[in-house]
Amino acid sequence: MSIGRLPDEIAQLAPGTPLRDGLDRIVSGHTGALVVLGTNPELEAISTGGFAIDVPFNATRMRELAKMDGAIVLSTDLTRIVAAAVHLSPAADIPTTETGTRHRTAERVAKQVGVPVVTVSASMDTISLFAGAGRQIVPRPDQLLDRVGQALSAIQGNRTRLNASLERLTGLEVHDSVTLRDLAHVAQRFELTNRLADEATSYITAMGGDGRLAALQLRDLVDDLTPVSSLVQRDYVAEQEAMPFARLARLDDQELFDIVLVARSLGFAPELHLDSPMRPRGYRQLASIPRLPARVRGELVERFGDLNGLFAASTAELTTVEGVTADIARQVRDGLTHISEKALAG
Repeated sequence: MSIGRLPDEIAQLAPGTPLRDGLDRIVSGHTGALVVLGTNPELEAISTGGFAIDVPFNATRMRELAKMDGAIVLSTDLTRIVAAAVHLSPAADIPTTETGTRHRTAERVAKQVGVPVVTVSASMDTISLFAGAGRQIVPRPDQLLDRVGQALSAIQGNRTRLNASLERLTGLEVHDSVTLRDLAHVAQRFELTNRLADEATSYITAMGGDGRLAALQLRDLVDDLTPVSSLVQRDYVAEQEAMPFARLARLDDQELFDIVLVARSLGFAPELHLDSPMRPRGYRQLASIPRLPARVRGELVERFGDLNGLFAASTAELTTVEGVTADIARQVRDGLTHISEKALAG
């Protein structure tokens, strides 16, 4: 399912940024470099030699300084070159999976001082980002574009399956036959779509200004996920309880495909099994009725208890609810009838 999320720090290296311009110039010059993206007391403690320059950052200046041995240190906001030709001496007992001297140093520095470090490989013409405990080879713009395309395609496919799951849930709600299994399947689809959207966001961010159109496409695909998810959860979770779908973020990708584990992660009573019946309150169906205020929806659910009670209520009974006029009552009655007929026809 996953095609690999990029770290947040990758945005600092997006195409079109001054830093990326400087790194691309170093790649073109085949000289290699080690660049520390920020400074702190911990970094200063392991730094020796070199010289402080504290000059405004520009790509040409960094390219020339990369011709010297040692690290280039930038200010935390990346607007200034603080020092150059700096020798870094991180603790030798910090584990590293790298083999080259430059990359081993970069990984250890990032782990020890908590500041991102970028390396340029002279032999491979690649840019690598070390942030925290991981290394990420910085994708070229064409690679990013390909990843964005894959992610958006995956989101589109999963969104289609999510919509089908929601339509099926509506049919089951009309027939009063929803089970915990059905709710778990819908929750699973929401979480899968959210994870794919999170990955796509990381690629689009890494594209910088070139990702604007892709960002619009992504927003079009997922912009309504949060409100729909909230309505589903309000239908099946007590008002005072936290929304359970967020708990699925704790599962890894493989665990997310285990429907039993998904159901347990939602936090319902342990004695419930997958075929335990679930009864919706009706928030989601009421929200599909045009121009029905949220306050009125809440009053209706409070008065009639659940979706079955709403389906059974007559127009006259609906008007006994505070804020429900005769016109609103007919609108609600017609809307619920349409939902029922559509589900039965499907």
